[in-house]
Formats: sequence, C-alpha cells, structure tokens
Amino acid sequence: MNNSKIWLSSPHMGGDEQKYVQEAFDTNWVAPLGPNVNGFEQDLEKYLDQTTHVAALSSGTGALHLGLILLGVKAGDEVICQSMTFSASANPIMYLGATPVFIDSELETWNMCPIALEEAIIDSISKGNKPKAIIAVHLYGMPYQIDAIDAISNKYQIPILEDSAEALGSSYKGQKCGTFGEIGVLSFNGNKIITTSGGGALVAKDEKIKERAVFLATQARDNAPHYQHSEVGYNYRMSNICAGIGRGQMQVLDKHVGLRREMHQLYVDTFASIEGVTVLTEPNPDYFSNHWLSAIIINPEKTNGKTREDLRLVLEKANIESRPLWKPMHLQPVFESYPYYGTQVSEQLFENGLCLPSGSNLTEEEKKRIIAEIQLFF
Repeated sequence: MNNSKIWLSSPHMGGDEQKYVQEAFDTNWVAPLGPNVNGFEQDLEKYLDQTTHVAALSSGTGALHLGLILLGVKAGDEVICQSMTFSASANPIMYLGATPVFIDSELETWNMCPIALEEAIIDSISKGNKPKAIIAVHLYGMPYQIDAIDAISNKYQIPILEDSAEALGSSYKGQKCGTFGEIGVLSFNGNKIITTSGGGALVAKDEKIKERAVFLATQARDNAPHYQHSEVGYNYRMSNICAGIGRGQMQVLDKHVGLRREMHQLYVDTFASIEGVTVLTEPNPDYFSNHWLSAIIINPEKTNGKTREDLRLVLEKANIESRPLWKPMHLQPVFESYPYYGTQVSEQLFENGLCLPSGSNLTEEEKKRIIAEIQLFF
C-alpha cells in the first residue's frame, strides 16, 4: 500500500503559471513591478468586485502592517484582534508599538464574538483609550458574523481591518470576503487556496488608499530624480515573477474552491454517523466558505475518551498530516500579558479541535486512506 506523505494543504499548480513566469524572464521583468504585477492586481479586482483596488505585496503580514498604518495606528494605540488566529494577524500590532486587545470566539463560525467585542470597546473607551482598529478574521475560510461585527464597528466608528488571508473565494450574502472591511488583506502563501509561493495583497475601496499602500511598500520614495525619502517606507511589493504564478493560479481559483468544498463534504458525510464529532460548517445559506481547511471538534465525553490528540497521532503514524487548531493569541507566551475579553470558547476549540487534510490536489487514493484511518480510529 502506498504510504507517501499526505499533506494538510500543499500547493496546487494549474498549468499556466510557467507561461507567465517565462514571459517575465523573456522580457527581463525580474523586478517588484511589471506586467504580471499589474495583471494580477486586475485579475483580483475583477474577481472580488470591480470597485475594489488591489495592491500586490510580498506577504499577507506586510499587508496587515500597511493596513494598520493606513488606518492611523501608532505607538500606544489599542487595536482589537481576534484571539483564535495565526500570529501574523497580531504581530503587526506589535511592529507599531500598539497594544493588542484579544477577543474570544463564538461557536457558530469560531470567529470574533460580537458580545466580547463590544464589552472590550466599552471598557477601553471608559479608560480613555478608544481602539483605533478591529482586526477580524475569516478563520479557515469561514466568514465571521459580518452583520453583527459591522454594526458594532459603525456604532463606535472603529474601522475594520479584514483579515481574509484564509478566505479568498469565500463570501457572505453573495459578497466576496476581503471586501467588507475598510481595508482587506489576502495571503498567497504556499498552503493557501492559490499561491504565489509567498505573497499577499491589500484590498482597498478607495484608489488613493491603494496608491498610498504602493508608495509605502516601495520604500516611500518621493517624486524626485534622486532617491529622496520624507517618511519611513517598506520593501513590501510583490515581484513580477511571483505575480506571474498568481496570474496562472487565478485561472483555477474557483476550481480549487470547489475541490476543497468537495473534500469538506466528504468529511461531513464521514462524521455524520460518528457521535461526538462536529465539523465546522456554514451556519446558514448566507455563508459560503472556501473550506480552506476542514476542521473538526472531538468531544471525548461522547467518543469513549478518544481525543483530538489521539486522532492526530494515529494519522501521523499513517503518514497523514493533521494539525490542532490555532492556539489562541491570548494563550501565547508573547501575548499572554495583554487584555483579553470573553470566556473560554477559543480555548476549548483549541483543546478539542483538529484540522484535517484539505488540499485541492488530494487524489482519490489519498482520500480513501484518510477516511479509512478515521473510520478505523473511531
């Protein structure tokens, strides 16, 4: 029996990526600008919403950093951040010398809890330090409770920096994720729905914000014949080579989303007859998740003591990668001293949750291996 490694989420090429990369070499556009950068931005704008303006950058983290700067965050400010997320959502807050305020999850989407969010805002305002921004995350491609979070954002006039790094291809009420916040962020890391090997993008509703992002991302060089700089800049622009990969990937984005959703449905069908296991699924038809990663919660009280970690180790022995859910930021050593609002929802999700192989390039044989190991375990 084939026992080759089955990865959680590996890159999946579509076929035309090399054509665009070769064009970059043939025309000597081997730089952080060029036809592929412009074309990739246009492809993303067309896919998301014709009214959006996209700046292709070197990483999603860089996009979050620039997003906070563009929202006026400075040292000493408070920035609210979802606790259950990858550390890249929170690290840029620290880059600016600001203070992260972490918010618990709710059980429907596993994203930011609106109740805890409002409690944190009220508390901060009462102390004379109104938060400058809210970083809301679409965890594993599942849209957060957009209506509820938006209502709070509007009520207190605090802009949302929408972390859509995991949610390209997801939507809420027909509107694409990445277009809800004042500024949106995408990631094209190697394990994402589509990849540029490394890369990200900033999504803006105003073209001037995009222009400002590109200015800052290219070392904030003033308009002068010599190199002149009036403010601090960053080296965050995407290369024409990476953007060429992205252009090819855009051609298969919807196909990749469909394949991941099929894998998610396979897990839903598999666990339907297994008591004590819950699959993260859209709470109602308003939500459309790309199911970047399919994730489950295991309740040991209903599985005869079988735990998330037991299943992870069984899969590991079978050379199948799985991974615990993100460890909440407020439990991380680097962030544990910062404010946190909520109960223990995110903590319990972390303790009992597992991400399962979800790649759009899983073969039928690999799918059978995964399901067979899961069924044998339970």
